[in-house]
Amino acid sequence: MASTSRLACAPRPAPASSSPSPSAATAAALLASASALPARRFLQLHAHLLRTGLLARSPSAAAFPAFLSLAAASLPSSRALAVLDHHLASPSSLPSTFQCNSILRALSDTPGALRFLRRMRALDRRGNAFTLAILLGPRCALPHARQLHANAVAEGHLRDALLATSLMRCYANGGDGDAARRLFDEMPERDTVAWNVLITCYMKNRRTKDALKVFEEMTGREGEAEPDDVTCILLLQACTSLGALDFGEQVWAYAEERGYGGELKVRNSLIVMYSRCGCVEKAYQVFCETPQKSVVSWSAMISGLAANGFGNDAISAFEDMIRSGVPPDEQTFTGVLSACSHSGLVDEGFRFFDMMRCEYRLKPNVRHYGCIVDLMGRAGLLDEAYELVTKEMRVAPDATIWRTLLGACRIHGHVDLGECVISHLIELKAQQAGDYVLLLNTYAAVGDWVKVAEVRKLMQEKGIQTTPGCTTVEHDGEVHEFIADDDAHPRKVEIYKKLDEINKHLRIAGYVPNVSSELHDLDSEGKESALTYHSEKLAIAFALLVTPQHRPIRLAKNLRVCVDCHNFTKMFSGIYNRLVIVRDRTRFHHFEGGRCSCNDYW
Repeated sequence: MASTSRLACAPRPAPASSSPSPSAATAAALLASASALPARRFLQLHAHLLRTGLLARSPSAAAFPAFLSLAAASLPSSRALAVLDHHLASPSSLPSTFQCNSILRALSDTPGALRFLRRMRALDRRGNAFTLAILLGPRCALPHARQLHANAVAEGHLRDALLATSLMRCYANGGDGDAARRLFDEMPERDTVAWNVLITCYMKNRRTKDALKVFEEMTGREGEAEPDDVTCILLLQACTSLGALDFGEQVWAYAEERGYGGELKVRNSLIVMYSRCGCVEKAYQVFCETPQKSVVSWSAMISGLAANGFGNDAISAFEDMIRSGVPPDEQTFTGVLSACSHSGLVDEGFRFFDMMRCEYRLKPNVRHYGCIVDLMGRAGLLDEAYELVTKEMRVAPDATIWRTLLGACRIHGHVDLGECVISHLIELKAQQAGDYVLLLNTYAAVGDWVKVAEVRKLMQEKGIQTTPGCTTVEHDGEVHEFIADDDAHPRKVEIYKKLDEINKHLRIAGYVPNVSSELHDLDSEGKESALTYHSEKLAIAFALLVTPQHRPIRLAKNLRVCVDCHNFTKMFSGIYNRLVIVRDRTRFHHFEGGRCSCNDYW
């Protein structure tokens, strides 16, 4: 018993402590909290850790690489690099490749990223393919991309798909689509992501027709990557840009066949494609058959109705959206305000503008103000629109706002205000060739040929080149392009013969060219001759040759339709009993039976 008692009363040895010393625990806690600190407090923490020596103690040393990553993420680039340079004095203190990549990711959008990469390599950390891919972000300049491409080749990393596709994106962002395509062709294995990046490259470089050809390449190669839902969305966007309805329907058929037809993003893209190809009925059918409509679905439908001139229908759709319980966003209001603008619904436009601000507490952006300025300008309220832009807007007017007002000056022949608007564009250093063309139109509308000549001389002195008018028409999956007086088309002889025939029939029916659309100081005969072979008219002649009588003629124009071509197409639709749908830079015109859906208000 005694021995038992002694054993019971004997002091027990203290268990080995597995917890860190107070100072080490403090360092670990401080490092763990660093991610939530603003830059100033982070620097204070760094100074404290240096002064107390806590950074060198275990277990905080294990968290040190993470601390460096936080420094790169939390501090301005110059301060972050100073912290990194202070600690990375030798190869032994350099974090692992994985940890270096974390630091690079934090620095990726700053000039310090390349500097840190050079420091890594000076300390014999070569990195891997992911290291280079991190640096190939959206802000990577083209010269840097080429330098990193050379590094990837030298180090044998180009087999990595992520790195190769990141390089392709950089070349596309830098405007070098050919380099992106060469890199794609050199890839040993191309997955669907790589094909999708190639399509994106073409679209960013305005090579939309080449983007469509990628679909044919993908579906024509057995055993390789197949298009997925992202591919379908990208291709539908390309078809939207070109107005390539037939091709878009091929993509949609493929999406339905492969089970992507139920994807909401695919359906939303299809609604936009149909709307932007002038097929409002088909867009509405897809919209109605979409079970779970998002705010994007509603906005796409409202914007589509607005662009096609169905302003009252767009307003009805907006009201249905409110009743369905889906709250509108900024894009929705852009669509409904645009509907009011294109249809001359001034009171309704101001009502929705007030609703956006007061009821839904949405702050109007430049696009919303642009719709209101356009609404007022088209309605002839030019002075009031100018007052809104200069005194009442809550955001600074950009070049688009001023161009919208300049376009209204052209419509209404308001020369003095047009000159004032041009001065604002010059002040913003944002004037473009199209702005001077609008001013030319304004002077020409009032017959001030002296001013027209002065503006032309100024454009020559500044080296300003105008964008030629271009009209496209799709036939059998191929997009045909026309410019004024075009002689490049292989069927040019037939096209010009058909156009002369059309002109003859229209003149018999009473068509008279509107010579005010010609901006050169020519006599009446010279102006009529210059107007005869505009790109829209050539495209219509070609479409008449190749399109069956029962099918609508669909055209896409890169500029605003001129008054003469508008009158020509109205007359053509009645004489030839054809539906002609023209998409210009801002809206659609549905010509049928000698009338246009815009009611001559565009």
